[in-house]
Amino acid sequence: MAALLISGYDSYGNTCGQKNAKIPGIELSGRDHTSRKYVFFLDPCNIDILRRKMKSVALCVSKCPDAELKTYEDLTKFSTANGSDLCSYDVQPNMYSSHPNRVTKCPTLPVHPSASLPVFHRCIPVDISCYAKFAEAFITFVSDNSVVHRVIAGVMTSKDIIMSLCLLALVLSLILMVVIRYISVVLVWILTAVVVVGSIGGTGILWWLYVDHSKSVNASLTALELEVAKDNQKALLIYAIAATVFTVILLLLMFFMRKRVALTIALFHVAGKVFTHLPLLALQPFWTFLTLMLFWVYWITVLLFLGSAGSPVQNNQTGLVEFKMDGPLQYMVWYHAVGLIWISEFILACQQMTVAGAVVTYYFTRSESQMPFTPIVSSVLRLMRYHLGTVVKGAFIITLVEIPRLILTYIHSQLKGKENACARCMLKACICCLWCLEKCLTYLNMNAYTATAINSTNFCTSARDALFILAENALRVAAINSVGDFVLFLGKVLIVSCTAFAGVLALNYQREYTVWVLPLIIVCVFSFLVAHCFLSIFEIVVDVLFLCFAIDTKYNDGSPGREYYMDKALMVRDFPTHVL
Repeated sequence: MAALLISGYDSYGNTCGQKNAKIPGIELSGRDHTSRKYVFFLDPCNIDILRRKMKSVALCVSKCPDAELKTYEDLTKFSTANGSDLCSYDVQPNMYSSHPNRVTKCPTLPVHPSASLPVFHRCIPVDISCYAKFAEAFITFVSDNSVVHRVIAGVMTSKDIIMSLCLLALVLSLILMVVIRYISVVLVWILTAVVVVGSIGGTGILWWLYVDHSKSVNASLTALELEVAKDNQKALLIYAIAATVFTVILLLLMFFMRKRVALTIALFHVAGKVFTHLPLLALQPFWTFLTLMLFWVYWITVLLFLGSAGSPVQNNQTGLVEFKMDGPLQYMVWYHAVGLIWISEFILACQQMTVAGAVVTYYFTRSESQMPFTPIVSSVLRLMRYHLGTVVKGAFIITLVEIPRLILTYIHSQLKGKENACARCMLKACICCLWCLEKCLTYLNMNAYTATAINSTNFCTSARDALFILAENALRVAAINSVGDFVLFLGKVLIVSCTAFAGVLALNYQREYTVWVLPLIIVCVFSFLVAHCFLSIFEIVVDVLFLCFAIDTKYNDGSPGREYYMDKALMVRDFPTHVL
């Protein structure tokens, strides 16, 4: 069925570019289209948006019209000169002008110039005015909605600033990784102080800008400038109130967690050493993202092939041929959807396993001279040779939980406003429980991968061992996860705050032309995603180090023959019970 997707087919079941077999009951099927390699639509602008397909008769032609054809005489001349019939196969070129059904069997006039798509051999109009009704509907909506118009105008005006701020977020994330590597001992306190000062200072600046903008709103402004100024004033007020609430909550959290902050310093210090010796760990998000992109492109390609698969069936209403999947083939789409989730989780699990293997190698190697030249490459090779089954099983368990959650989420969205309050509450509760279960299993899987990297055991054995180790160190796990995650969250907040603050200062110079809402939202979302990708690797390293430390202290006591593998920083800072 690949030929149907690549070469295309007409409305009578014939594949373009090849000789076709006769389809019983279809009069115009079974034609020799060896010389007709392109699909031409009689009315390419007649698109059914809901069903995502063209409601137009398709024909196989030998050449796409490269000039505008305004009359039926032009159609006749083109068909005669190129041997490319632009009307239905049962209408001869000399009958184009006089045929009684020429309106339905011939293309809509005028026929716009078109060009064939690369690889897919479809004639697509070059002139975008063909789709004027869709553009007109969108333009009408934007014109009638002044808020949408101003927001879009603000984004277009600020596009250079948005791109610069997104690049700034990437640079800040890399700088933060460098800071973690070299000053991890004092990073926690520096980061805490900077976030406190930044939150209070940012909140104060937002209130100052709100007051400043309030004073600038006066009758001397034009109507457009006055409207933009009022929008910016409202946006600044919302930002200032939100920043104030956020700052108060942040300060309260930091006050109650101040005694546990010191608990993470040792692991952060050792994690910094890990990145010093294994700098390629910081590039793992790039490789994972690239792999996911390649897989998603492959997945979409297969989905397109599935969409063109099936048996030819005549539509009783139109008399045209459609390809519909029947039998086991109709379930392939669901199988393909499950594969999307499973393999995506598998790729993410491979990243976790690779990082865990490299960190375990670093931790349990007593001398740097004994360490592999490239621990990350060695970890990848071990993964591919020994542990693929472990990763597949872990990803499958997550998939088993994620699929019901997605189904319930879809049902909840479809029944929104229709179900009663009790059903809505039960659906949300089920979705929440499945989400919590998914997060717990994800955390357990990551520790199971670490146990596999240490002991080379199968997934179930590793998961059991990791669960027992975590249960024995429950208080330590709670402290490290709460404080460590909070500190990394502060790092994300710092990057987002710095980027947003730079955005406020940059957009402040365009206050007459720009609505700030959407540009700042775009910048903040992108900066958070970038910070999350980088700091999630650091979080994995800290978790792996802790499990290694727990296993090390369980089976070794520092006596001759049972020396610790841990770094000296962990020996000095072995977590005292009074801190817990």
